[in-house]
Amino acid sequence: MKALQITAYTGPEGLIYQDTDVPQPGPGQISIDVEYAGANYVEALFTEGMAQLPLPWTPGIEAAGHVRALGEGVTGLAPGDAVAAPLTVIGAGGYGQIALAQAALTAPLPTGMDHALAAIVPSNTTTALAALERTVRMRPGEHVLVQAAVGGLGSQFGQIARLLGAGRVVGVVGSEDKKKPARDLGYDEVWLRSTLTARDPGQFDVIVDPVSGPTRPESLGLLRFEGRLLALGDAAQRSDQLISSNTLWSNSISVLGFNIGGLGAAHPEVVATFLRRALDLVDSGQVTVPVSDHVPIQDAPKVLTALRTGTTVGKTVLVHEPS
Repeated sequence: MKALQITAYTGPEGLIYQDTDVPQPGPGQISIDVEYAGANYVEALFTEGMAQLPLPWTPGIEAAGHVRALGEGVTGLAPGDAVAAPLTVIGAGGYGQIALAQAALTAPLPTGMDHALAAIVPSNTTTALAALERTVRMRPGEHVLVQAAVGGLGSQFGQIARLLGAGRVVGVVGSEDKKKPARDLGYDEVWLRSTLTARDPGQFDVIVDPVSGPTRPESLGLLRFEGRLLALGDAAQRSDQLISSNTLWSNSISVLGFNIGGLGAAHPEVVATFLRRALDLVDSGQVTVPVSDHVPIQDAPKVLTALRTGTTVGKTVLVHEPS
């Protein structure tokens, strides 16, 4: 089979489309003939050596296609079934024509759902739904601020917050040209990140921060009493930021972490339930996943370079040739 693999930790240019062995499913696993994969920011970081894995290595943390083969003990799925899967961060494999997935994490597609669209649901839409319901425990009427509001992840948090009954949803973007795409996603207001420190304090119950860096401590002042700051990424790739415990204590503020990969490893059945719900929400049109383009898998290095520089809006679908 063919796969786009990391051959050197030199950034996206270290990805090479080449022949590799067909993976065989072990106990509890399935193999998938991958039709489409999503392009994600973390995959750009992998090409730079964020995790020192034996090379060559095939990235790709989300995919959709058809079940190819079943490993020992797998029930409820059959070869040919149309499925979507959040692939493990370390196992990955979505950039290959055939990928392995944990059967417990895999979800069948709603009848008639577009497979290309399904491929970009497992990572971000599932994360937004699980994080706001399970970790943040968002309540109707609460005010929510979403950093990186038009990115693959942020675009989903704003919409899911609205579905869960948020009274006000504000998006934060890094440049003027991203304001209109954010408004198109339905945010009540769109702010530039550079204006955060000039905003009135105490406006939000929940702040979603996949950016990290200085925005994390700067966000605390925008939280109301008993507000929650959700940390779930490090897009800025800056040094870790210290947060005053006295600030948390005096305002009864919580800082919460969420990692979809960790949750999937600890409780795969929980993630699978959220994935099924996320697929239904997108298939029914209740949640929109903004798609910027469909490109051949061989063009993924260009996409990852754009993701790394923060110039993208929405998601790019990577298209595989049949295996």
